[in-house]
This record gives sequence, structure tokens and C-alpha cells, in this order.
Amino acid sequence: MNKDHYTYRVTWSPEDKEYIGLCAEFPSLSWLASTSQKALAGIQNVVAEAVNDMEANGEPVPVAFADRHYSGEFRVRIPPHVHRALAVESAEQGISLNRLASAKLAG
Repeated sequence: MNKDHYTYRVTWSPEDKEYIGLCAEFPSLSWLASTSQKALAGIQNVVAEAVNDMEANGEPVPVAFADRHYSGEFRVRIPPHVHRALAVESAEQGISLNRLASAKLAG
């Protein structure tokens, strides 16, 4: 398990008036610091400690999002009237419904 593959993010916390380091794979962990660099280093250390503890206790360690396999497929249930509207829009644009939905999801 490469701890550097985890998904880290640093953002400003107006409530704390400090930067907060976060890790998507460990949503309960965070680190506050006066600079974004210190917040990143702090959350990386906290995650490394958590992974070491989990491994030492025989607990399963989350797989990094970057290391997971994604098929590119998932199912979404939508109301029939939305399905119909999307089908009409895709036909009017001359593209598949899949391509239209993918473009809308990508923003």
C-alpha cells in the first residue's frame, strides 16, 4: 500500500481560520495548520499513522481511489419523463443517449 497514492486536499477553513488537510479515503481524519504546506504534511502523517495502526491490528486498509479499477459503467435510475427528455435531446443533437449523459455528468 503506497500512502502517497491517497487523495489529499487542502482548503481554507473560515471557522478555524487555518488551512485544513483532508484525505478522501479517510473522511474522519483532518489536520489544521497555519499554511497549506503544513496542512498537507500533517494530514499525510496522520494517514500514515492510521494505516500503520490498521496494518498492525490486522484491519483492512482502504485502497486509494487512484489504485482502484473503474469499469466506466454505473447505473442511474431516473424518472421516465427525464429519460424521455434526455432521449429527445440526444436525438436532436444527433448523439447517443450515453454520450449526452456522459457530457452532462462531466459538466
